[in-house]
Amino acid sequence: MIRVAFTMIGGKNWTGGYNYLLNLVKALSGHASGRVQPILFFGTDIDEKDVAPFEHIAGAVVIRNSIFSEAHKGKRLRQALLTGCDRAAATAFAAQGIDVVFEPAQFYGWRFPVPAVAWIPDFQHRHLKHLFDLKAYWKREIGFRAQILSGRHIMLSSDDAKQDCERFYPSTRGRTHVVRFAVPAADAIDAVAARGVANGYGLPESFFFLPNQFWKHKNHECVIAALQLLKGNGREIVVAASGMQADPRDPEHFPRLQRLIESGDLAQNFRLLGLIPHAHIPALMRSCAALINPSTFEGWSTTVEEAKAMGTPIILSSLRVHREQSEDALFFDAASPRQLAGILESFPLVGAEERLSMNVSAAQRASADMKIFVDKFVGLVRLSANHK
Repeated sequence: MIRVAFTMIGGKNWTGGYNYLLNLVKALSGHASGRVQPILFFGTDIDEKDVAPFEHIAGAVVIRNSIFSEAHKGKRLRQALLTGCDRAAATAFAAQGIDVVFEPAQFYGWRFPVPAVAWIPDFQHRHLKHLFDLKAYWKREIGFRAQILSGRHIMLSSDDAKQDCERFYPSTRGRTHVVRFAVPAADAIDAVAARGVANGYGLPESFFFLPNQFWKHKNHECVIAALQLLKGNGREIVVAASGMQADPRDPEHFPRLQRLIESGDLAQNFRLLGLIPHAHIPALMRSCAALINPSTFEGWSTTVEEAKAMGTPIILSSLRVHREQSEDALFFDAASPRQLAGILESFPLVGAEERLSMNVSAAQRASADMKIFVDKFVGLVRLSANHK
């Protein structure tokens, strides 16, 4: 069995990274038992409530060590860049018999004694350079280049990201691996119970669900503008939007959205739910008419994957990665509120019996996708373990 080291991904500003790691470790526990054992190294500064879900995963081991705390991250990175080895991490991993390290944004050095798989979620800084200040851009870019120049195998979540990687960094050709993440088949959610959760948020019988962080590139403006067009035509359609209501790169972004909602008298049409419990997301996906993702850029959307696993109808901006992720969605131009308004206005509502049938079929597809995800990840880990 290969022992793979993981460290915390994301944080307060990127819940998607945390959820990705949690989903990956659960997937390995459920589908790769006996092949891969996840060993999680968390700093002592991480809240216990964030650690607890990992401690309850069968087969996973959680190690608390202060060297993985945020306060030591910069020093360790400088050492890795200057000397070629993050010695503190190497010592911690050696003590636990680690065979392979899963390396997201934290670079361990080109002379690191343990093979590493570099995970690059996307190349947003290259496509949306205007959203990054100079320091943030080069911090991300230098990190990617360090991983690439160190000869790592590169793990990517889509063919779209692979094309980007090989175009921006031609030396990665032959070392890029597409491992499309999947989520477990959703437990059957009773329609009445799901409706109860929606009622708790004061949502009408028919509503659309938009669970995205309120970052600028997530393009909530397009949805607000579409609702404004519909309201002008006498159509009162409701979109419920959950997610962290702040953009760390543009603190004024969410207040601008609030002003758009207020000036358009759309408070009842564009419902701001805030950061809701993760357990409520499946219930709202079960009770909504469809999930919407209007984003102008994605790596591989977790919420789209969760909707697919439940058989929830999906409305997506026409990004290449969205088309790769979901063949059955309805697509619109991210720059066209009018196109989105047309879809929302004429969206066919699905009856309870048909929705249940969609849920059963989706669960079967999700189970198959999960097996592919885990098998590809395990294959890449084995390849890296042998690449010493």
